[in-house]
Order: sequence, then C-alpha cells, then structure tokens
Amino acid sequence: MSTNKPKTLSRRAFIRNSSLAGGGMVIGFNLFQACKPKVIAEPAIDLASLDYNDFNAFIKIADNGAVTIFSPNPEIGQGVKTSMPMIIAEELDVAWKDVYVEQGILDTENYTRQVAGGSQSIRFGWDALRETGAKAKQMLVSAAAARWGVDPSECSVSEGVITNAAGETLGYGEVVNDAALLEVPEEVELKKPKDYKIIGKDASNVDIDKITTGKPLFGLDYKEEGMVYACAVRPPAFGHKLVSFDATEAKAMPGVIDVITIGEKLRGLLEEVPRITNMTSDSDKVVVIAKTTWEAMKAKEAIKAEWKAETKVESTEEHDKILNGLLDGNKFETQRSDGNVKKAFAEADQILERTYESPFLPHNCMEPMNFFANVTDEKVHLVGPIQTPQGTAGFIAQMLGRDPKDIHLEMTRMGGGFGRRLYGDFAVEAAEISDAIRRPVKLVFSREDDMEDGVYRMAIKYRIKAGVKDGKVTAYHLKEAAVNSNMYGLIPNFFPAGAIENYQVDTANYDSNITTGAWRAPYTNFLAYAEQSFFDELAEMMEVDKIQLRLDLLDKVKPEEDERIQYSPDRMKEVIKMAVEKSGWGTKPSNVYQGFVNYYCHNTHVAEVADVEIENGEPVVKKITCVVDCGIVVNPLGALNQIEGGVIDGVGHSMYGELQFKDGKPAANNFDKYRLIRMKEAPVVETYFIENDLSPTGLGEPTLPPAGGAIANAFKAATGNRLYKQPFIKTPELLKVPEKEIIG
Repeated sequence: MSTNKPKTLSRRAFIRNSSLAGGGMVIGFNLFQACKPKVIAEPAIDLASLDYNDFNAFIKIADNGAVTIFSPNPEIGQGVKTSMPMIIAEELDVAWKDVYVEQGILDTENYTRQVAGGSQSIRFGWDALRETGAKAKQMLVSAAAARWGVDPSECSVSEGVITNAAGETLGYGEVVNDAALLEVPEEVELKKPKDYKIIGKDASNVDIDKITTGKPLFGLDYKEEGMVYACAVRPPAFGHKLVSFDATEAKAMPGVIDVITIGEKLRGLLEEVPRITNMTSDSDKVVVIAKTTWEAMKAKEAIKAEWKAETKVESTEEHDKILNGLLDGNKFETQRSDGNVKKAFAEADQILERTYESPFLPHNCMEPMNFFANVTDEKVHLVGPIQTPQGTAGFIAQMLGRDPKDIHLEMTRMGGGFGRRLYGDFAVEAAEISDAIRRPVKLVFSREDDMEDGVYRMAIKYRIKAGVKDGKVTAYHLKEAAVNSNMYGLIPNFFPAGAIENYQVDTANYDSNITTGAWRAPYTNFLAYAEQSFFDELAEMMEVDKIQLRLDLLDKVKPEEDERIQYSPDRMKEVIKMAVEKSGWGTKPSNVYQGFVNYYCHNTHVAEVADVEIENGEPVVKKITCVVDCGIVVNPLGALNQIEGGVIDGVGHSMYGELQFKDGKPAANNFDKYRLIRMKEAPVVETYFIENDLSPTGLGEPTLPPAGGAIANAFKAATGNRLYKQPFIKTPELLKVPEKEIIG
C-alpha cells in the first residue's frame, strides 16, 4: 500500500495564498473551450432539466511547480475528492505525492454534473478528466518546445519535468504562464492503461489527516464571524400544519436572539413548481435564533406550538393494506412487456409466485442536516454539505427572486449522504432564515429532526411470478407496489430482462404525504434481494442447480439484438464464475452454509456469496465473498472501502433496518429505537476485481443490493426457511435452526 498522500489546503487558505509562490495561474477547461483564468459561480435556474452530461476540471500550477487540482464533485465519503484528481494527475504526468487537492465550488460555467448520486461521478467524469490532464500536459510541452525551438514530439515528460532530446529540462512551473496563453488542443493522445503510474495504485484519502485529527472539514465545522445559529420547531407528524405558537418563555432564555417563522417563500414557489424537490414539509416552522447551537436547541424545547392535521395522517398498518390492495388490483403502469406473459402462464407446467416486503428506511447520516447561509443585497453566500449544489442553488435563487449570478455556493465534505442530501430542503430553510434576519446563520437539525421530519426510502412490496414449461423458464412477471414511487427507470431492462421470452414488469404506487426519495442504491436496494431469493426458490422447484440456472438464462441474452438491455451477460458470467471459485462454493465444511447472488446495478456487475454458521441455535453471517467488475479501478484502496461499506450496509439494513409510522409520525427518532448493524455483527468482506481495461463504472452503491439476497439464501440453507420480509429480525421464528439440526 502506498503511503504517499497529496497535500490539501482549506478553501480559505487557498484563497489567501492563491499564487502559491507569487506566480503561476489556473488552467481551467470547459471541454473544447479556451482556458479561463478564474472560476465564476453561475448556477442554472432550470431545475427541471439539470445537466448530467460531462465534467471539466481545474489545474493550478505555480511557477515553483506546485500543482493544485480541483475536485469538482461533492464528497460524501465515496472518495471522489481523491480519485477524480488522480485521473487528472495521471494524464498531466505529475507525481501524486506533490499534488495539492482542493474542493471545487459550484461552477456551472466550467463544471457540469456536479452531483454526488447514482455512483456516476467517475463514470461520467472519466473521459473528460483524462482529457483535461492530457490537454494541460500538451500545452505545457508545447510551451517548452517553443522556448527551445524544437518540435513537441521530441520532448518527454516525467513527474512534471519536461526533457528535450538534448537532455535539457524545464519544470511545469517554468512554462505555465506561456502555456496558459496557448489554445486548448482539440485532440490529445491519452495514456494506455499499461502506462498508468497513479491510476490503479492505492492512494490514501486526501482528507484522512483532517478526519482523524478533527480538523474543520464538514458542514457542522463551518463558521464565520458574526454567525448565529438556528434550530426549527417542526410539525409533530406528516399532514400537520402550524396553527399558532407562544415563544415567550423561549425568548427569555440565555443566548436567544429572536424567534421567527419560515415557510411562506417556499410555499409560494412550490405552488409554481410543485414537487420540484422533496421538501420535508410545506408547513410554517418556528425558528429559534441563538448565539450557540445548544442555546437554540434548548429554547426550541420551550416553544409552545399548536398544530392541526390538515391532510391525512398515515400509519404502517394502513400502508400494508394499501400495498396489498395495489398488488391484487389492476391499476398498473407497464414498464416493459415482452412476448405474451398471460399465454405463457396458461401453458406452464409449474408456476411459482411469491411476495416480498420492505419497510420505510431513514438515511441516518452521521452528520445531521445543516447549512450556512448569508443573504445580503449583493450576494447569497451558501456553504455546506449538499449532493446537488446546482439544483439547490437554482431553487434558492428562484425562491428569493435573485439573479442566479448572485448565488455563491461552496461544498463542504459530508458526514454521510446516502441520497438524503440530494434534497436541499435544509439549505433552502437556511437561506430563507438568513433572508428574514439578514445575518449569517447556520441551521442545524437535531437527530430527532432528521428522523421525524426527513426524506425516507419508501415502503415497497414485490410480487414475482414465474412459469416453467418443459424444464425451462418461459414466463416472468414482476409487480411492484410502492408508497409514492420507487422511481423506476432502467430497472426493467436489468437481469432477467432479455433472458426470458415472456417477461413483464408492472408498477403501481400510492400517493402519500410522507416525503420519500432516493436511498443508497435506489430502485435496487430491496429489489435485488427479492429477485435473487426468488431465483433460488425457482431453482429448487425446478430441481436444477441454482447457479447453473442463472448461467443458462444469461446464455439466452442477446444485447446486440435488444438495445434496451443495460447489462453484459458475458461480464455477469465472469463475476459468477470467479465468485464460485473464490468463495469455495459447495466445498465448505458441513457447518458452513452458503448463499449466492449475482446482480447488476449502477453500471457494475457483482456476485456475492455469504457464509453463515450456527451459533446458539441461530445463523450468523461470518463472511461475504464479493466479486466486482467495475472496469478500471482508479484507486483500489478507496474501492475496497466502498465495496466493504456497501456490503455491510446491505447486510445491516436487510437484517435490522425498519421505520414504522403511526398517526403520521415515525416510531423511532434516535438510535435508541432504530436498530443499526453493530461492529461485532459485521462480517468479513473478501473482495476480488475482474481485471480489464474497460472504462470505470460505479462503486458507491452496487455491492449493497446483493448482500440481502446472499444472506437470505444462506439462511435458507441453514434453517430450511425462506425469508420474504425485511428486516429479517422481525421474523425471528424463521431464523431458528430446527432442533434436530442443532443436535445433528
């Protein structure tokens, strides 16, 4: 493992020392445009059509040769603040240990798709980031060649030093000012993977020293002179609206500056652009402004607020009945339909039908929601942890009636996101508060605020039905019923689409006032368990090998004949075969029970095998063998962190995660009532990569969805019981090993 770590500078330190050594300049590329000397924030206002196409990047080279690389995308722990600069540095041909990494601000003029979501940052940025580094390198070489009076082809580069045929050398810092005056080349030659010196090598997280020593880095750490703090009294349940409040006692408490209400500006905008973002509530909120967070939180408890249920208050018991009714009904939207499913079922020799259930889930980021805002006549200054800076800035500009150029947004590192920080409700609230008091303010949620008035993964049920004729799977019908929407997109074109001639996916949803949205690995975080558990049971009914059934189905997939297919059957077969080999599938001692899953999501192919052993009469997950094909691995150390974290998160939430509602209110509002996986329960994760030279795909999410299915299938092997409902701990009777098995 490499111990070389690039240096980092705080944004404020960078601004103060922008020239580094008194010279040099920024080379910025908005692909195929001329270089620009500075960054100008210009967030788009059209939120309905966010630009999700390309990236560009900034390179700052000082005249002493120091190189700063700006990372454009939000950092939520997925490692892009390390891996994206690594890609630029590779093509720029500088030594990684000499690179400074800086978090870029929101800049729609020079960056695009500044989003942390869908495991897409590296995938979308791969070509653009490489070209950015390669074009800068070519310009630097051309500048050096011109000074020497030689052809650029006669020059070579190594670690920021340019050498000509005569052996003369020039450092990047010596020619950077000349290079910045040249036109950006249209075409550049990119490195071959065999020549990589940085990509594919372990690199420590660029923020690791700050993280481990508690240096200011996260949104909660951000402070400005004269800043005050705000905490909000929120509706006690979904469906409630504020009627009145008494703040007399709160205003008399130490440190309290004022008590105000917010919500009017947001409601006005939502009337024009309904559902444009998942705001936690359009009710007024009572906000305490104080000198410290503690004083604001204590005063909030003294507010006497009266609320009224203006829309329906909902409960889990009711949701359960509604979702069952949707599955039994006929009000579906067909997402994909191949062949004639109805006819194939009528002709089938065997039919298997099963229903799978999952609950609401909160995100429970370690760092609660927070944001800084300072609204003045000149500009709107925003700082904090946000996965969608462009959309959030644009929304705030609309809400405040400001020119988008007035919005300046800086991103801090985030203490977890998992989809929750895609929705900038907390930033919008901070901006509305600052606009009302005209002071710099930090809005801070408590853990209870986060869990009681949040955005959740929706409760979902799947009903899967398969038909078998002459020993072959001839029909497959998946029905989904979800509270609100599970955001179906490309999922109907994932496996087993294309593998079964008669194939249909239908969806139905119930509109709820409980706010729902993306949760780590949207669409697939529960679907993978349902489908892969179903395939195991289908193989048992057919009396065929479970893995061979999957391989046989993959043999039937012809992506070249069906452009809708999103996965590669060949790449999927490779991860399956390696997982069988590396996990010792079928060769373990009799006290080890195994479960297998293969899955594709977020453009990555994964296979996982769970090893389970019996302890005190119950199955315990001991190990997960995980095989991943994500193309080229930019930073293996970071990749392992993502893979292991995804697997453990998948195991933990399928085992324990659940948030029930009663009368519109979550039953749990802190970790004393909401069960997370514990350290002693985390299995060993053994990871293997399929090595190839294909472009990188996502890693933050793809290993989470298969984990639940792998352990469910292993539990079946250990107990003889199939699990149809998450979290598994809610059906403890199915996790008991028969007494005769224990004795045996």
